[in-house]
Amino acid sequence: MPRLIRRSLLGLGVAAAAGGVFLWRWRGQGGVEIRYGTDIRQAMDINLPGIASAAPILVWFHDGDFATGDKADITVWPELSEAGIAVVRVNTRLSVAARWPAQGDDALSAIVYLQRNGAELGLDPSRMVLMGQGAGAYLAVYTSLSLIEVGLAPKGVVSLYGPMDFSTLDADLKTLGRARARGPADGATSPESSLLGFAIGENREKARAASPLARLERISEPMPPILIRHGDADSVVADLQARRLRDAWLAADPKSVIDYKLVPGAGHGGEAFQTGAVRAEIVAFLRQVLA
Repeated sequence: MPRLIRRSLLGLGVAAAAGGVFLWRWRGQGGVEIRYGTDIRQAMDINLPGIASAAPILVWFHDGDFATGDKADITVWPELSEAGIAVVRVNTRLSVAARWPAQGDDALSAIVYLQRNGAELGLDPSRMVLMGQGAGAYLAVYTSLSLIEVGLAPKGVVSLYGPMDFSTLDADLKTLGRARARGPADGATSPESSLLGFAIGENREKARAASPLARLERISEPMPPILIRHGDADSVVADLQARRLRDAWLAADPKSVIDYKLVPGAGHGGEAFQTGAVRAEIVAFLRQVLA
């Protein structure tokens, strides 16, 4: 399918999903907040760097197992503003109110809103990176693949300790000989099963079909640069998930630029991903791909 046609289909699909939405915004402590849908969770805020020209964009999705968390939980690092990068923190509907793929639809709707209206907000939509932590990494990668498939690839992707295939979460920890920090992902009440609406252990094939890794197997396109960081002591999401993401990204595009590292001693999130080397590496990556 020609890319122009695919772009039109993307636009029509998102417009249909958000038809009749009244968008509003205001300036407050978090910058400019925008509703991109009718649900109270369908909102994002834009933190502008205060530069004269249109700013490149970092779209950041928070963690929280798809069931909790808020964009306000994300700390906007001062280095990003100093680098002239606008930070857009995005909320999507939580799994307690909407099943997958509602969250993926929300994330894509937010991106399309920025592409269509970014210029009037002081943004440069042609320079955009998607980033996420935990569940947010799942959304960042999944949404990037949607954009790649229609010829609108972001300039880069950052994945921090995210699950990439729900169907192997328990098996991966077992392979590493690591005790799981909470109940099994395969169980009916796990955050992952609650998101999908069925017990993963009872329909592993369907769970995998919803994953970024399954989508990557069908892609053969030029891929944007990706930075992947994962704790090598993570007892919630095994670092094998990050390794599989790296391998699948490379299989989709053998020439792709991949910055992959495991963070020694780090668990599932925490200070190791907010300060020090990891933070500096992320900022350096963003400066490079958004230049």
